[in-house]
Amino acid sequence: MNDWRILVFSGLLLGAQLPAAQAQEWTGIRDGALYLRAPRDDALQIDWQPAWQAEANAEHLYLQAGDGRLLARRDIAAAETRGSQRWALSPGAGDQRLEIPGYSFRLYRVRHADDTAALFEPVKQHFCAELPAGTQLYFRVRAGERAVLAGKYHGGVDGLYAQRLSDGHDLYLPLSRDSHYTRSDRIELPVSDRDQVWSLRLRGRGKAAFWLDGSANLFAQRPEHLFSPELTPGQVGLRLHDEVAGPTPRLGVGLPYTPPEAPELLARLAPRAANHYSFVDVTVRRPHHEQAFRPLYFTRYGIDADSTLLSQTGRRSVLKADDTSRAGLAAWIDGIRELGGAGLHYISFADEPNLSYPDYASFARYFAAMARQVRETAGAREAGIRVAVPASSRLVNGPTTDGARSRRGLDWARRLLEEHGEGIDALAWHEWMVRDLRATRVYRDSVRQAAQLVGLDERGRPRKALLLEQTNLSSGNNVSPYEQETRFAALWWASVAINAAQDGLLEQLNWFLATDDDEHFKGMIGRAGDGRYVLKPVGEAMAFMQRHWQEEVLRLDNDAFEVDALAMRSDSRIVLFGVNKAPRRQEVRLSGEPLACHAQDPPRLQLFGAAEPGTGAVDCTQQPWRFSLPGETLFVLEWETP
Repeated sequence: MNDWRILVFSGLLLGAQLPAAQAQEWTGIRDGALYLRAPRDDALQIDWQPAWQAEANAEHLYLQAGDGRLLARRDIAAAETRGSQRWALSPGAGDQRLEIPGYSFRLYRVRHADDTAALFEPVKQHFCAELPAGTQLYFRVRAGERAVLAGKYHGGVDGLYAQRLSDGHDLYLPLSRDSHYTRSDRIELPVSDRDQVWSLRLRGRGKAAFWLDGSANLFAQRPEHLFSPELTPGQVGLRLHDEVAGPTPRLGVGLPYTPPEAPELLARLAPRAANHYSFVDVTVRRPHHEQAFRPLYFTRYGIDADSTLLSQTGRRSVLKADDTSRAGLAAWIDGIRELGGAGLHYISFADEPNLSYPDYASFARYFAAMARQVRETAGAREAGIRVAVPASSRLVNGPTTDGARSRRGLDWARRLLEEHGEGIDALAWHEWMVRDLRATRVYRDSVRQAAQLVGLDERGRPRKALLLEQTNLSSGNNVSPYEQETRFAALWWASVAINAAQDGLLEQLNWFLATDDDEHFKGMIGRAGDGRYVLKPVGEAMAFMQRHWQEEVLRLDNDAFEVDALAMRSDSRIVLFGVNKAPRRQEVRLSGEPLACHAQDPPRLQLFGAAEPGTGAVDCTQQPWRFSLPGETLFVLEWETP
């Protein structure tokens, strides 16, 4: 049966199962959210089918109430390439929000009653959906707003038509086919002294990227369904336990293959760990090349825990156990030995082999030869050199390539551990494409699955060190300035660090990169318009985090969905570090132990958000302690215990 006939037939079956009133449909969503305002009890029907490599990737859906509470969550296993979920919508839950986190490997169709008003909030810069030809939506621009309609060509929709309904004034925005990923096309809409509703029609079909700047980035299928979602203040309940989960991970960055160009800014980031590349085609010609910067990072910045990836210049990541690779590894070992034996230095013999090597067998042969060279090199272990595997592209899910189901990092790591268990010291991976603030808790799950794979010792510690060597919102240069250059990245990095550290199992967590390069604008340090190096918002957040990062993780219960929190301590100092990821205000209640409220030295609440860093008030006269959090804010609550 032809594909289109299958789709029509399955649609007829689905329609037969739903009430006749459920007539409004959103198709092909890959990354975005729907705000839903139901005037009466309604049902939300969600169906999905594979888009690309779905069988290698688990996904999640979230439904929130108007106050941010998580009403429902759907975990979709990788094997569930097709499926459905039905949730109730209730007027009493306020303006509900359905989150379809990107990057998604599935196509989602959402249906609800015709009289339920729905607003689609597309992700910016990345494509948000795969849409049929002739798709038309509506948006509203408030009086006085300087709105900009923007879009990007991703191989599908190649133009945007906008028309003002009040007078028919129309505009057309063609989407450039050849531009760097970080660039987009834009057109200013005329400013009006009253609210205006516009229609938006997409030219072409397939992958679509469109959004609004300067106005609410919300689109409806009908003009009468346009509304402003109400963000009711949220309620957060935290309970602290006087129980150590484990140590906090060292926070670090991916460092340049040269001395840093902005050393004073790198010092402000205060990395405690680092990820390096060692290019074997360089060190085979100049064995001492890395001595120009490795000792500097070690002595000046105090980075005595790092991981290194062997590679070649030009991002050629497939190496063989030939003379060049062996000589490059020997030069790297010699350089580490010159550091005098302090610290731990993990080596991964290839960069994301599950993404780049033809198959597991080819990488396994190469790994065995290189691991043997390390074992047979005198003094390597005494110098702190340790072997890490497999430095995979993603761990639980597959890499973004064809045949991803047979390339999951977790599976390759399992096979390597079975074949070389005693010769492996650490499990390392890189995590990309978790671009949604509400989906960052998958980092906690990946750390737990890594720990389960390597096993725990009698003290409850992983038998192999766990290293999240590189992470960022996107891989390669597929980055969005709306994420990388704004406080969004600060919220995301704080949330990722909190979730990855929550169980005290991870040893290192590195943001990639430290500094923007010519092609990859994903550093904590960037360039201003006048050429100066500056800390981006994520860099400022990193400096704030490092000032308050403590040694041990305390167990903490958290009933909130939009607020992440991590309890830490060093000796008598207790720090609660957290992030309010949503724009709504949150009212926090903290109970448990060890809480100490001294009149002479009361708990201190520091806020780091859109405004200048400031302080907040804490009511600690009785349990639970109470304090408020502004929207989209990092916070630290600290106190001393006896």
